[in-house]
Amino acid sequence: MPTSNSWLGFLSPFVATGGDLFLTLLVALLLLLPLRLLWRRLTRPVERLAWGYLLNKENLGSRSAFGWLLARWTETRFDFSKELKDARASLPSALHLLLRLGLPIAAIFVAINPIWGFSWYFNTESWASGVYQKMTELRVDPWRIAMVDAVLKAVGGDLDKSFQVHPAGVDGLQDFSFLVIGDPGEGDHSQYALIERYLDVGRRSDVKFLVISSDVIYPAGSMADYEFNFYFPFKGLEKPIYAIPGNHDWFDALEGFNANFLEPRAASAALEARVEADLHLTSTNTRRIGALIGQGGRLRNLYNINNNNQRGPFFEIQTPDFALIAIDTGIQRTVDERQWSWLEGALDRARDKFIMAIVGHPRFAGGQDTSIGDEKFSALYRLLESHGVTIAMAGDTHDFEYYQTESMSSTGGSRDMHYFVNGGGGAYLSIGTAFDWPDQSATVRSWAFYPRLEDLKRKLDSETPLWKRPFLFWLEHFGAWPISTAEPLSGIFDFNRAPYFQSFVEVRVERSVRRVRLILHGTTGPLLWRDLQLGGRLPPAGTNPDDRVEFVIPMVSK
Repeated sequence: MPTSNSWLGFLSPFVATGGDLFLTLLVALLLLLPLRLLWRRLTRPVERLAWGYLLNKENLGSRSAFGWLLARWTETRFDFSKELKDARASLPSALHLLLRLGLPIAAIFVAINPIWGFSWYFNTESWASGVYQKMTELRVDPWRIAMVDAVLKAVGGDLDKSFQVHPAGVDGLQDFSFLVIGDPGEGDHSQYALIERYLDVGRRSDVKFLVISSDVIYPAGSMADYEFNFYFPFKGLEKPIYAIPGNHDWFDALEGFNANFLEPRAASAALEARVEADLHLTSTNTRRIGALIGQGGRLRNLYNINNNNQRGPFFEIQTPDFALIAIDTGIQRTVDERQWSWLEGALDRARDKFIMAIVGHPRFAGGQDTSIGDEKFSALYRLLESHGVTIAMAGDTHDFEYYQTESMSSTGGSRDMHYFVNGGGGAYLSIGTAFDWPDQSATVRSWAFYPRLEDLKRKLDSETPLWKRPFLFWLEHFGAWPISTAEPLSGIFDFNRAPYFQSFVEVRVERSVRRVRLILHGTTGPLLWRDLQLGGRLPPAGTNPDDRVEFVIPMVSK
């Protein structure tokens, strides 16, 4: 892991090293020590014979090769017995024994892990990001409030207008399109597999911009990862790119995100506000803030990317008949009081328009209503539903899912609401959706997800190496019991080889025929209905399995 010019940057390698040591102790305690003790028990009769041979008067002082080897083996056994006795009486001795046993295997394991493919469970940089999450999750809302206030002061604007963005070509009467891609930023083959497709679609004149709906950069939103995880994959896309941060982007206090996606004046104000909110108890200072913004600008110019057009981690696009509202839900699926006030205003400004919301976390995922038991998160989606939002799209879960429900509007009438999970942009595939789909989905109308269970199983069966087979057997035959779902095992089965099941969504606002069409793209082109697992009223009447996936939603007045 590279260090960066901050205390967090210097801490990261030590956290990763701590993860390696933890892996060492785990391997030694759960695998090597039990095997060593079992081997000792099985070979005890042989050891007794060896000692009898060596202590025989006729063999004492024997210089034969056999006698020398036997002496070395018995001495090793004797030394290990002494280590075991010391370990039972002393914790430092026990740790020393475990480290001596496990370190060589752990070092080899960590070194050759890239050969098997990136795995979040066996990559210590990811372990470090888990520490960042605990350090930052409770600070997201205070940071965001401070950032919003500072940006408003810096730009001299108000909450109603300062967070609007204005991509060219969407305000008139003409049709237009845009792309939404979620959770792309791993910087590996799974992310790169989509590049050709979204660049090809993005070159069309009707496509006006692209939105990243969650987790721009893994594992911790660091500026050090932006070149290869963002700028390189999007090189050649000449349309504006907007984004809302995912939980991983917040792990570095949103420094990388702000420096890259915010206007320079807003970025500087937001970064300085975070430092002040933390009472300057951070190594980030004016010099580092300038360096971050300068690095973002340098990469932007070198790769010719248009991505610094917003003033915060949330934004809105208001046209005469269509509104796009993008909402940041941080790490713990929360919206602070400033963003809530902005959101209520944005929804009011979108009254009588077709409204699409992009949210940091999905309401429905894996066939379950994830908002149950989380009052603040439930209130967010109730607000969207009551203000006539027709489409709610989110990332965070790394696949594609669709749900159609019936909602009540503020006028008291019922209408269809369409929920999309659009997080298949490059991160490791979420397998829990396919493996743990409930007998009764949380939605009563229609649902779909990609990839299909049988296609996912086929991939896992063909690509899972021998050392991962026990995990696959446990998953398929025991449902990963006692783990509640299969989803936590997703990081183990992260294979960066074809077939890839990554995806993104093209949104076509067709004013000429008063409808919005959402087209699902995979790595080789538009996906077909036969590629998806379907339920309820899907596919629509009049289509067949070989037709491409399109969700057609009328643009009706609210």
